[in-house]
Amino acid sequence: MIRTVDLRGRALSKSHYNLELPRATLNVAEAMILIQPILDRVKNGTEADLIALAQEFDGVTPARIRVPQQALDKALSELAPATRSALELSISRVKKVHNDQLRSDKTTTVVDGGTVTEKWVPVDRVGLYVPGGRAVYPSSVMMNVIPAQIAKVASIAVSSPPQKEFGGLPHPTILATCALLGITEVYAVGGAQAIALFAYGMDGVCEKVDLVTGPGNIYVAAAKRALRGVIGIDSEAGPTEIAILADSSAIAADVAADLISQAEHDVIAAAVLVTDSPELAAAVEAELKVRVSQTKHSDRIETALSGVQSAIVLVDSIEQGLDVVNAYAAEHLEIQTGNARSDAAKIRNAGAVFIGRFSPVSLGDYSAGSNHVLPTGGCACHSSGLSVQTFLRGLHFIEYDQKAFTDILDTVMTLANAEDLPAHGEAMTARLENLL
Repeated sequence: MIRTVDLRGRALSKSHYNLELPRATLNVAEAMILIQPILDRVKNGTEADLIALAQEFDGVTPARIRVPQQALDKALSELAPATRSALELSISRVKKVHNDQLRSDKTTTVVDGGTVTEKWVPVDRVGLYVPGGRAVYPSSVMMNVIPAQIAKVASIAVSSPPQKEFGGLPHPTILATCALLGITEVYAVGGAQAIALFAYGMDGVCEKVDLVTGPGNIYVAAAKRALRGVIGIDSEAGPTEIAILADSSAIAADVAADLISQAEHDVIAAAVLVTDSPELAAAVEAELKVRVSQTKHSDRIETALSGVQSAIVLVDSIEQGLDVVNAYAAEHLEIQTGNARSDAAKIRNAGAVFIGRFSPVSLGDYSAGSNHVLPTGGCACHSSGLSVQTFLRGLHFIEYDQKAFTDILDTVMTLANAEDLPAHGEAMTARLENLL
């Protein structure tokens, strides 16, 4: 069901580990070519084009693209009480963590009379994407909306694919969660066309945004890459992945259950176990054979686990295992070792790190308080998960008085001339012409 990659006796560089490690055969560059006609169609189109795209890709014809307020209110009123309570508790935890991410303004006195102040200013307007399809993701509504609200973004729009079984509206649990969080601007648009709508705007439908965040499939990731620069993006958060670093102290049933939990998302979801224990590897394989057949989405899970993107990776030691997982830079990384906390301290590259037996990825997906919108495909070596910081920009405010200015004038002129930009120096000396 799941293949084995044996790295024992092979001390490799980071780049060579990456060549050996399993990755889904996703070609974002190829997807960018496929979606370009969609981006152009939305850029130059009308609401009728968005409705036609919904019919083409989602098999449903929405009455309109903007979700009416009455549909949001209805979804919230009909939300099951237990689901509402679970959402409210999770929302409170996510808010608690993200409130601590706020940054304060800082003024640095460079010299007497010369200051630089860094102020953190939210983007004006954001588009938040919530995927649909095989599963329903009210949790992604929380993870996108809450940090944007804490950052004090003034204008927030959410988009999620229209659903045939709900008359062309996004799933009612998505709508209810938006209503619970006070979001009133919601669009029934999915895929690359949703990202294009946010990026370009459309007269009479949706105002252009400054930043788009949220996970999605390869076409959403491709649209974000193609439109980066027209808009800001968080990261290319594509199909999910889990890596587990485990030794002989780990419980095979726990490891297998966690691999299955992420394989449940998609047939191209990645599930990787890195271990120095052949006995654990064999026990996990045995557990997978039993547990996959017993779970609801067994066909999808088996496809994901047997795909090229999933594997059990054997290493000589946990130290080598740390090198391997740091090279892999997983979206979700679990540490299930006898020294989990100290091993976790050696992690440099991961979207989020889950330490010990009682910190599974499922906890982070919903109610740990951390954010689950995380970089995938190795992007965790250079990108962070979604946070309040995603929605803020650091602006520098520079203020020098006359004395501080004249004291540094010669230095600026020297550097301007060294760069053969004399007008820069002249912009300094011009101030000397009209001193009070």
